[in-house]
Amino acid sequence: MFVVLFSIILILLDQFSKFLVKTYLMGREPLVLINDFLRLYYIENRGAAFGILQGRRSFLTIITIIVLVFLTIYLFRNYRKLPKIYLFSISLLIGGTIGNFIDRIRLHYVVDFISVKIFNYNFAIFNFADVFIVLGTILICIGIVLYDNPKNKYKSEKNER
Repeated sequence: MFVVLFSIILILLDQFSKFLVKTYLMGREPLVLINDFLRLYYIENRGAAFGILQGRRSFLTIITIIVLVFLTIYLFRNYRKLPKIYLFSISLLIGGTIGNFIDRIRLHYVVDFISVKIFNYNFAIFNFADVFIVLGTILICIGIVLYDNPKNKYKSEKNER
């Protein structure tokens, strides 16, 4: 239940932020929040991350559905035995994936708007759904190191004896 509720909250946050950006930034100059660091733009991304696969909406739709089906099946089969970090990360992945999927289906593009510049390097413009997906992936990696690392399994088995 946690995963469903948290994912819904993330989807709503993502979609509301995109609504605000579309309403207040579309056709306007970028909004500078922190000079030379953080700006908000209105960008229509017709591809995937970093603008790759431009114009491949059908392909991206199929991949998104496969990912969502895989995550849902994995979650239902393993919900009770998954560490909390995995439940949290799967929620982030589902929320972010559905957030961008809604845009891709409804608008035929994904609304991106956050621009960050660090050490004179401009990162690709992104949105909250992208942040959720990246954080979910990082947390899965941390979970693998903490819970699925063979060295940790050996230590815990050794301590149980």
